[in-house]
Amino acid sequence: MLSTARDVQAPLLAALLLGGCAAKVRRTISARSIATEIGPTLLFPVRLRRPAAVVLCVCELALGVGLLVTVGAFGAGLPALVFRSLTVVLFGTAVGALHELRSRQPEAGCGCFGDLSDTPVGWRTLARSALLCVAAVVSVSAPPLHKPSAGHAIAMLAVLGAELCVLAALSPELGEVMVRLGYKEPCEIRRLPVEHSLARLRSSRQWREHRHNLITREPVDVWREGCWRFAVYPGMLATRRVEVVFAVYLKARHPIVRVGVFDPLADSHALPAVPSQRRGETPPVVATTLPLSKQI
Repeated sequence: MLSTARDVQAPLLAALLLGGCAAKVRRTISARSIATEIGPTLLFPVRLRRPAAVVLCVCELALGVGLLVTVGAFGAGLPALVFRSLTVVLFGTAVGALHELRSRQPEAGCGCFGDLSDTPVGWRTLARSALLCVAAVVSVSAPPLHKPSAGHAIAMLAVLGAELCVLAALSPELGEVMVRLGYKEPCEIRRLPVEHSLARLRSSRQWREHRHNLITREPVDVWREGCWRFAVYPGMLATRRVEVVFAVYLKARHPIVRVGVFDPLADSHALPAVPSQRRGETPPVVATTLPLSKQI
């Protein structure tokens, strides 16, 4: 059983390193900048925090890939020893850095998995880092992996499952993941750029049906009401000047688009209202009569 546990450490560490790197990259893309105020980078002077964040992410990527490449017969020997020894150094340094971070910045998160790791560093985070450091030490003497027998494969899966359960119990990020899985952002506070809504509008069927009535391809007015974003375009219908009003539901993919034509010279000056809907329901179809007998 001990030899089986030793065999699974290198692939497990590789997966965790690559997952941590991917989470940091995702956070960087979301924020459109390198996150410099998270984790052990807070221990560096301000001018060095950005380079430190980049170096940390690169090291995780390189060691993760190196562990995967050298886990089998290819790369066995000196290459495997180098990557596994450097992994020991990385996790050993992480234990010391997190302990120091907890002392100097008690409200800071470890930043191990991007924005999932904003919880202040506690004993669980330190214990997890220490456990991974021990796993890295154990992996140094592991032989190259070969195709296992059925019994050995089952034993490896059992050990891997048990270790993952222990790591999950020591990971504050698990609670954050569960919260995010059960949370759905209300459309009333959903943030979508105007450019995104206009791009979805121009790819819709309603736009194709009415673009020949438009005088310009740029809106003269754009505003938001609740879950909808409205865009007004000047247009011509027959020989009369009209305003074509598009309503785009605030949804990232495949939003519902409605359209109406408003005649400023008609008796009625009220634009059709978009009815409210309960959270999670599909916005209802709006049916109304406009001055020029156009329907939404």
